[in-house]
Amino acid sequence: MILKARIEKFWDAVLEKNVAEIEAAYISTEETYVILEGPRYSTLGFSKIAKGWVDFCDSPIKMQAYEWVEGPFEEIEGKMGWLGGITDLTLNVKEKAFTTRFRVSFVMVLSEGDWKIKHEHVSAPLPDPYGIGDWLKT
Repeated sequence: MILKARIEKFWDAVLEKNVAEIEAAYISTEETYVILEGPRYSTLGFSKIAKGWVDFCDSPIKMQAYEWVEGPFEEIEGKMGWLGGITDLTLNVKEKAFTTRFRVSFVMVLSEGDWKIKHEHVSAPLPDPYGIGDWLKT
């Protein structure tokens, strides 16, 4: 799985807080778009994404591990592909370790011999977003 290997290289850079390798995972255009799991909804543009990673690496947040719990699934068509699945990310913040499950998806573009992130989406479902519980009937 080509895209899985590239994303795991990216996450390994996050584990190491290696800003240069993290930034190298993205297409460096101002159209690159990230929907993130934090208090902001999104970040548009490589310059803002890069600043966010610099600030993350300077923060007390430390990603300790990642584990695929569903997928990943990937498909490549020409110079574009996508990868998606569910991961458990183990983090440490100020000596408190915890694991959070996220849905993740990446749209990637082949650029200069490397797969780069053009769009990233990391999120967790809300427990009851419509106030009626799960509408899926059993």
